Amino acid sequence: MTDRTITKENPYKICFVCLGNICRSPTAEGIFQHLVNERGLQPYFYIDSAGTSAYHIGEPANSKSRDVAHKHGVELRSRARKFTANDLEEFDMILAMDHENLHNIRQLDSRNQYSGKITLMRNFDPEPGDGAVPDPYYGGMDGFQHVFDVVKRSCENLLDELEENIQK
Repeated sequence: MTDRTITKENPYKICFVCLGNICRSPTAEGIFQHLVNERGLQPYFYIDSAGTSAYHIGEPANSKSRDVAHKHGVELRSRARKFTANDLEEFDMILAMDHENLHNIRQLDSRNQYSGKITLMRNFDPEPGDGAVPDPYYGGMDGFQHVFDVVKRSCENLLDELEENIQK
């Protein structure tokens, strides 16, 4: 996953990516930030999220995503932005929420320079299913809760792995 040491001077940069950047990826960003905060690891990470589309630029996370997260003590503070080719270079790890967004991210990597840092979020889920975090946008609250649960499991495992590379 990462072969470099994570330090305060060289924090690990993670970007979570879905389609519109209002449901799944801001949920992942918020959960990961919450877990980092709980473990006192804030100086070691830079956490962001983005969407492969420009549908919702500047908007806060979906109200249902925010409500479910808030129920679990997690705040979703991000504003939607579009993932760009510059993000490929900027981030150490880019986590796509599903296969379509994974494909869209890889399309931006025309010279295949960054393939080692692009992966599916559910690669860190002990119950990966089909590898996709389902889009809850058109569903009810149960869908948003399911996304929260899937993303939380994945974020916990991801942070456990990354924490092994932190030099305090």
